[in-house]
Amino acid sequence: PSTACRSRRRAGPCRRRRLAVLRRLAHPEATDAHGRTGPLRVVVAPVRSLLQPQLKGLGDLEPVQLAPGAEADLEEVARRLTDMAYARVDLVTKRGEYAVRGGILDVFPPTDEHPSRVEFWGDEVEEIRTFAVADQRTIEQVTQLWAPPCRELLLTPEVRERAAALAEQHPELAEILDRLAEGIPVEGMESLVPALLGNESLELLLDVMPAGTHVLLCDPERIRTRAHDLVRTSEEFLQASWAAAAVGGQAPVDLG
Repeated sequence: PSTACRSRRRAGPCRRRRLAVLRRLAHPEATDAHGRTGPLRVVVAPVRSLLQPQLKGLGDLEPVQLAPGAEADLEEVARRLTDMAYARVDLVTKRGEYAVRGGILDVFPPTDEHPSRVEFWGDEVEEIRTFAVADQRTIEQVTQLWAPPCRELLLTPEVRERAAALAEQHPELAEILDRLAEGIPVEGMESLVPALLGNESLELLLDVMPAGTHVLLCDPERIRTRAHDLVRTSEEFLQASWAAAAVGGQAPVDLG
């Protein structure tokens, strides 16, 4: 599960692939987006993903799964997608969006190459097929929809309440926190997890690996250097923030 994304453009796909891997680690018996089950044999990760804390229980976030012949309430599915940080739009054009038109649900899961169109007959899923964003034409029929959460931090009532309180304490973050308090996802909001949920809500990738996992280091000296650089850069940013506060700027949020 790589977090070594080098730009905002890639940050989303990396995060979503990480969620898919964590789901498979936590529930190897469950079917993944490609219909596979069973424990993972190998997980390849950069040192950044080993050092960077993540929310506990990410592997337990359940995706929306639909298959032809299954029964589901369309409005309930839509509510679940909204809770999982999907954006409801009129026309699906990019990952993390969904649209509802009559008995048709269009969803673009973050892990898929193309969006899917789910046709309902009452509360029964009649057909699922992928389609092209450019012209909305069908590509092929598929056997299931597997839509994982779009975000690691879900805006539950507790998180929204904490964001509102934090906005009063740190008005310099009001632009972000006010939107979170309203239930609107914001790029980079996961960085505020320690302030919103506390450090006890975090764990490391190694904490979720199965017992008896063997760790193989590829180029240990390079890994050691990279780890040192990551920690040093983080400390430099924090020190710079406090230095700016000393001359009249805003103090950083103390995350411990």
